Amino acid sequence: VLTTPLIALRRDDFRIYKSDPDAKHVRDTVDKSTVIGDELLFNYAYGHPDSPMLLVPNAPMANFINHGGEEDANVQIRWPTAGSKTARLFDWVYNRQKEDIYDDKFESTNHNAWLKDHPIDVMEKSGKLAFEYVALRDIEEDEEILIDYGPLWDDAWYTFQATHPYARSGYFRHSIGVPDGFYPDNWLDVTDQYEIAEIQDLENNPLEPGVALPMTWAHNGKALSPKYGYIVGLEKGFSDRFLAYSEETGVIELYRKLLTEQEGFRLESDEFTTYKPGALTNTSTTSDVELDFFVQKYKADNYRMNMHFVGPWNEAARKSINEALGDAGFDLAMKGIGERFGYDNITCFHGSYMGVTHSDKALMHSDIYATNDKSWNIVFPLITVEGTEPELNIMAEDMNTVVGVHYLKDIAYAMGDFGFHQTRPSNYFDPSQSDGEESAAPIRVVFGAYCSQIDETNIAMLRHIYDGDDPAPFADQFTELPMREIHWTKTGSATLR
Repeated sequence: VLTTPLIALRRDDFRIYKSDPDAKHVRDTVDKSTVIGDELLFNYAYGHPDSPMLLVPNAPMANFINHGGEEDANVQIRWPTAGSKTARLFDWVYNRQKEDIYDDKFESTNHNAWLKDHPIDVMEKSGKLAFEYVALRDIEEDEEILIDYGPLWDDAWYTFQATHPYARSGYFRHSIGVPDGFYPDNWLDVTDQYEIAEIQDLENNPLEPGVALPMTWAHNGKALSPKYGYIVGLEKGFSDRFLAYSEETGVIELYRKLLTEQEGFRLESDEFTTYKPGALTNTSTTSDVELDFFVQKYKADNYRMNMHFVGPWNEAARKSINEALGDAGFDLAMKGIGERFGYDNITCFHGSYMGVTHSDKALMHSDIYATNDKSWNIVFPLITVEGTEPELNIMAEDMNTVVGVHYLKDIAYAMGDFGFHQTRPSNYFDPSQSDGEESAAPIRVVFGAYCSQIDETNIAMLRHIYDGDDPAPFADQFTELPMREIHWTKTGSATLR
């Protein structure tokens, strides 16, 4: 009777959430805790109650086919029959590569491939699958085409009709049911959320320290990016050891004052200054007090966030941080990256803390680019706020998919050339709305180490990257080769210590 391409959508795509277009913050524009209805398109979508995916026909006339129930239905849906013109066309469309040109002699070797795929993968190929409406019996001229919407639709419709119009919560909204067995088992009782396999079950499958693995999707095992999105196992206790160093040297106390805008520590957007955080705590040694750190309040006005970068400003502070990284066990992280990519050596040319209490619309960005795949921003947490949403967005290589991840103790995320990522919206504490309890304000602090095999192919680009928007007190390290400091070699002859 009819063949129709199918738009594959998440159930959540049909939801209408409470929204406030006049909200002060972008993060508050949509309230996903409050569903106020469903889109009209939901009435035309086919689905199974145990699947997160719905299919919307978009062929001409397909959505004019009304409900006939079991008795009056004269068509039903089916998947394309192997060998038919429809099957060959959509098998080619679904499986084609970008450069392929359709050949009418095309013979499918992967018939109705979408039935074998996870719903997430099917939705990524929305519009490239199809089903057919086929007659159950001979259909008379001028007879209306009808289909059975299923028992769940019947129940919902009868309930709606039996409810007084003034007592109804809104318009009738319900998807059309598919026949028993129409959806394959692998489409049922699964999530439609992108999840990273390597951090999905760390309790039972912990990451081995010193091993760098590409982040892969839990639903299909494919890498987000084989080039720039990696997860690195750190030594047990690494995060706590580096946090202890950061507390002893006064960096954490400096953050508590900066992020809560205490007197003498309130900066304007993009303002830059220096502090001696060792003077702020009794745990600092005499040498700690001599450590100078720069502070920059980063684009607070542009992105409506309270984020400060803190990094070494004098040579003593730079060496102190490198030694602390080495003492905590960061050499293993460099080893994991270096061995994974076959580098000869690695130099960690920059390191800085990032602290935040709230963020509204941070920029999706790449810190490192065009260095011949030899550079990494390796980020790990020191202080996080429990019970909150994921803190970091990572963009997949296809540039279409963004996944949110939590910072996890003793685990680092390594972002290489063109590794796009973003601070997710959060609201732990807003100094402008403080009730005077600044000392107990929740804050998040992470550290990023920029490490690279620096050679003649990328030294000029790395100097350009380093000497960008942020303070760059050690740009002279990029003046000549070989680098003055090497922190890891494949022979194991170098260290951060």
